[in-house]
Amino acid sequence: MNPHLRRAAAGAAALSTALALAACGGGSTVPPAMQSAPSPIQQQSSSLQSPMMDDQPARPMFTVIRYNGPMLLPATGGLPSWTGSFTHTGTKYTYTMVGANPAMSNVATTVPVTVIPLKFTIGTTSFSPEKKLPNGNTIIQNVIASPIFQSSVDFKQGGTDLGKTQYEDAFQRGNFWKSVKTKTGYHLMLKPTIAAVQTLKPPAASGKIGTEFGVKVGLIDIQYVDGQLNSLIAKLKIPAGTLPLFIAGDVYETQGGCCIGGYHSFNGTNTYSLADYIDKAGAFSQDVSALSHELGEWVDDPFTNNNVACGILEVGDPLEGEKNYGGYPYPTNGFTYNLQDLVFLPYFGAPANTSVNNWSTFQGTKLSFCQNGG
Repeated sequence: MNPHLRRAAAGAAALSTALALAACGGGSTVPPAMQSAPSPIQQQSSSLQSPMMDDQPARPMFTVIRYNGPMLLPATGGLPSWTGSFTHTGTKYTYTMVGANPAMSNVATTVPVTVIPLKFTIGTTSFSPEKKLPNGNTIIQNVIASPIFQSSVDFKQGGTDLGKTQYEDAFQRGNFWKSVKTKTGYHLMLKPTIAAVQTLKPPAASGKIGTEFGVKVGLIDIQYVDGQLNSLIAKLKIPAGTLPLFIAGDVYETQGGCCIGGYHSFNGTNTYSLADYIDKAGAFSQDVSALSHELGEWVDDPFTNNNVACGILEVGDPLEGEKNYGGYPYPTNGFTYNLQDLVFLPYFGAPANTSVNNWSTFQGTKLSFCQNGG
């Protein structure tokens, strides 16, 4: 990927900025979004295209907006995180992840999550996570009732019981099973609260209506979206130790073409994420599949700076090309949720015995070292 640096200013101080978009499978560059806490960010892409150019076949993808500026997190009250490393073919790779070190901790870490529903209005049409679903829930209610936030599924992988817990906790326990199997009290839990719905009305150049994967959806330029998310983080005064999690219903982000199902990033103070919930079985980003993808990547690469041999430590991207976009069905609470498979550290070169069953992925998908990139 080739870096492209641009400059932007905010307030009275002009600081170097650029928006880093590393889309799986190769994405396109968009100009930098204005952020509430501007700081140097590296912009990466394989090609330059117009942000709203959607006259090409829909391509499912996810994105990470990489941050390469100074860490501005306060000494106390920031996101709980730890640093570890592994060595592959003589090269040491260091990473920072959310929670406590599973090799040294036997306690549960709980991270508060502010779930922020995003309603997009394009002309006279609105796409809202307050939409009622056939099971009687709204999209937001379905998200909260899912295995992302409820300990309603006993995750048994290859005969090994990882526990009746939330999905991302089960994934991380499996990721470090070598340690966790004797430190059974280790957990990483997410505690959600729901904020008021935030309505966004993108200008004509940044938003339009289309049909993708057989669904009528809003198509929103990711440059516009990211600027709005950072403004909302500042407006809602979300502390650094809380994850702002934005949920959109029947919307995709665009970056030189459709379709982006979500992304995660860091603005120098807050980590944050956006996931799209598509209300159609079998569609890309159906129900909480995009959310499971993005939260898994937030857990293992919260500050978007974990570099590995094949790029960055993005645990969802290598599996989105699998059947059902890597999703596996989990019936619970009166609904069948699709949770995307995620890769373990051995996929990136860590010792195989780090993970449960010596697997490369949560579902046991057989992948070779960095087979589908990072």
